[in-house]
Amino acid sequence: MKIAIISDIHGNIDALNSVLADIKNENCNKIFCLGDIAMAGPQPKEAIAKIKSLMSTSDFHIIQGNTDKMLSEFSFDIYNEIIKTSTVMASAYLADSKLLSNEEKDFLKNLQKEEEINLFGIKILLVHGSPRKNNENIFPNLSIEEVEEIIKDTDANLIFCGHTHMPCGYQTNTEQTVVNVGSVGRPFSEEPKACYVVLDIDEITSTYTIKHKLIKYNVEHASEILRKRNFEGCDKLAKMLIKATSRYPE
Repeated sequence: MKIAIISDIHGNIDALNSVLADIKNENCNKIFCLGDIAMAGPQPKEAIAKIKSLMSTSDFHIIQGNTDKMLSEFSFDIYNEIIKTSTVMASAYLADSKLLSNEEKDFLKNLQKEEEINLFGIKILLVHGSPRKNNENIFPNLSIEEVEEIIKDTDANLIFCGHTHMPCGYQTNTEQTVVNVGSVGRPFSEEPKACYVVLDIDEITSTYTIKHKLIKYNVEHASEILRKRNFEGCDKLAKMLIKATSRYPE
């Protein structure tokens, strides 16, 4: 059985469609989505509509990302917290909150926080940031001891996360596997390719392989749509789709 794990779409339909085409070519049986569907991207409403369509037409599991939660419960307290880190992201938050309908916000609000799935004796945990917090960072440069501390309260064999937009993986001393699947819509990379993971499980032996895949898409088209959204700093976010040299736009 093949399973695709995607995360952090951030309103990038061009990237999502290219990844979905590759998932089809991989003959994946299921798709797991780790959240952050809409915020700070070219087409937030269209991204939500696409995800809802996938939920109704395929074996699709989805959990809530931290920005999904933020958009679903807009407040200026949240806005003021975001602005401490990035004025551009705060501007995107405000623009997206105005753009999305109450129905779309309710959809984001009602997504479950995490999901545990058992397949062929393999216990799989889906989280956005970490098992502890939806905005905790699992970066590529953590020590095994740091990773083990983050996941110490779970007995899952496989833990998939996103949030940082930086793909990586760890094998712990407790024989747990932790994989950050990267980002479909806003990769933090100088190479503008969408990233996702394919999990391939042998149904007889309950063994598995995991691979990250980098997928080309029409980044110029996505960047141009984002540039035309006309909120403060949208041009900086648009440039980051083409080449991201920092986590947040400066």
